[in-house]
Amino acid sequence: MKITGFSPLILTDIADADNMIKLFEDLGFEQRHKQIQLDGREINDVTMKHADGHYIDIASVPVKPLDSVIIRMNVDNFEEAYEMLTARGFVCGSQSIIETPSSKSALMVSPTGFKFDLCQHIRKKKD
Repeated sequence: MKITGFSPLILTDIADADNMIKLFEDLGFEQRHKQIQLDGREINDVTMKHADGHYIDIASVPVKPLDSVIIRMNVDNFEEAYEMLTARGFVCGSQSIIETPSSKSALMVSPTGFKFDLCQHIRKKKD
């Protein structure tokens, strides 16, 4: 398994997401892409990049009482990473793996409580 990306991810309430995005724009970050994933709920995930190469993701989720910071870990082999984390006591926090046409992800919670957003981007095969 190869890690292809590693950055903080902030989960915030839908009502606060625009203010959070504006804060990071004021700090010099620009929006790179916005993604909506459906798993019985709407999740807006904005990836932002700073000119110095730093990344941050901001995901807005419904009914989240407090902001929380998670580590987003993109990998090239989701199953291998998932198996490695579960062997070390991590559990899937959302009780499900979220699959879309372009990605596979799961919120993985460690035995001590810190979290990874484990994600593999699925590349379209070229003809």
